[in-house]
Amino acid sequence: MKYVLTGGAGHITKPAAEKILAAGHDVTIISRNADHVKELVAKGAKVAAGSVEDAAFLTTAFAGADAVYLMIPPNFNPGENWRAFQNKVADTFVAAIAKNSIKNVVVLSSVGAHMGEGSGPVDGLADLEKKLATLNEVNIKFLRPSYFMYNLFGMIPMIKGMNIMGGNFGGTGEKLLLAHTNDIADVLAEELLRLNFTGTSIRYIASDERDPAEIAVVLSNAIGKPGIPWVAFTDEQALGGMLQAGLPETIAIGYTDLGKALRTGAAQEDYWKQQPVLGKVKLEDFAKEFSAAFNTQS
Repeated sequence: MKYVLTGGAGHITKPAAEKILAAGHDVTIISRNADHVKELVAKGAKVAAGSVEDAAFLTTAFAGADAVYLMIPPNFNPGENWRAFQNKVADTFVAAIAKNSIKNVVVLSSVGAHMGEGSGPVDGLADLEKKLATLNEVNIKFLRPSYFMYNLFGMIPMIKGMNIMGGNFGGTGEKLLLAHTNDIADVLAEELLRLNFTGTSIRYIASDERDPAEIAVVLSNAIGKPGIPWVAFTDEQALGGMLQAGLPETIAIGYTDLGKALRTGAAQEDYWKQQPVLGKVKLEDFAKEFSAAFNTQS
């Protein structure tokens, strides 16, 4: 089988690619920089160096694939509208799939994509889902992982500067759904290797379900600073803090909207209806990674 995976050597694509290579399949990794995927090339992967924004390049890269994995890369360019960028990449994906008559597609989407509007950066992933769903005779699996545990690394400057953790969510009793990238990679590899899905279908992914106040307890204990509280900010406070930290306005607004959707429960509403099986990595496991990062950041 020939697989083409976007995402370079990222925390999800790399381990999934390793599993697919180990199973004896042909794997091509799409990366902006071929040097970034040297480890995968050493294990037998091929590399297609280019941008997913380039429709001609992507069409060539997808040629002959039995299955492709799609993820829209982050874009922190302050001069570009986030959702517009996501839609541009979505359109290149759709065109490349159609021109190559690709039959099997696995997509990295997100919890909250069922909303379509009001969940910040996830709105663009909802657009991607809708665009792909218009394709005929293509089997598509939408993976909807929850809040990445890695996002909690963003709490480190807050802890060091103000001795608190927080966001514009929490304090409502709504548990935060957490996903570790290792668990996401395992699901991705499983779906690609089995290819037993038909039509369009959705799979939610989460590793743990914890109240933000509990997250603060576990992480503060892990770094040897017990008692650091989780503070629920207003939307205005959250937005102002992100702008002050230097985030581009379009991204800061997006994250504020996502936080609001998490606070109200709207982003996670469809997940709770599905109740998927949780992954292997728990908050306490991630706390070890968090402690290591905390101790290495100045």
